Amino acid sequence: MDTFCKPLCKEEELEYIRRMKQGDIGARNTLIEHNLRLVAHIAKKYQSPEEDFEDLISIGSFGLMKAVMTFDDSKGSKLATYSARCIENELLMYFRAKKKRAKDVSLYDQIGTDKEGNPLQFVDIIEADGQDILSCLEQKEDLGKLRDIMPALLNKRELYVITKRYGMDDGQPRTQNEVAAKLGISRSYVSRLEKRALGKLQKHLKK
Repeated sequence: MDTFCKPLCKEEELEYIRRMKQGDIGARNTLIEHNLRLVAHIAKKYQSPEEDFEDLISIGSFGLMKAVMTFDDSKGSKLATYSARCIENELLMYFRAKKKRAKDVSLYDQIGTDKEGNPLQFVDIIEADGQDILSCLEQKEDLGKLRDIMPALLNKRELYVITKRYGMDDGQPRTQNEVAAKLGISRSYVSRLEKRALGKLQKHLKK
């Protein structure tokens, strides 16, 4: 996690939030960059031999982008708390969608560990409260803006990869292997396309 930017101090974060609310996209991007360490921390809970850690980081990062774009400090919550919930929900939606597609997966298959290091199974998350997920999507117009700019920034394959990976068309995120099979390319190439596309989106947010 040493490669990630250090968290902002309280005063700095409040200032960037204020600037973001005034339409400063650079401030919004700074908030995203300085919370990537949180993504890695949460993704590590779900790390397992069956899950690629970089894959989980990508999924969690998308949840962080959603969190920062929809954060409303007037509700009294902290950005880190709200972001953590959105990051985790993005990962949980990924695992739920994965379980739905895998007919032979047991509810008691391990998908990671909890905060105390105990095994985390599908059955532990399947009844999770959906209200947290909905709270991350309250400001749909902001997420709509992200969808609107994607066709102009991404090429056809990149757009397809991001759309399918994060379930932006039907709410069912696909794994990199599934996207690779659909496109007839390797998983590693899908990973490169995904990283390149996310890089383009982040670069746009800096403008």
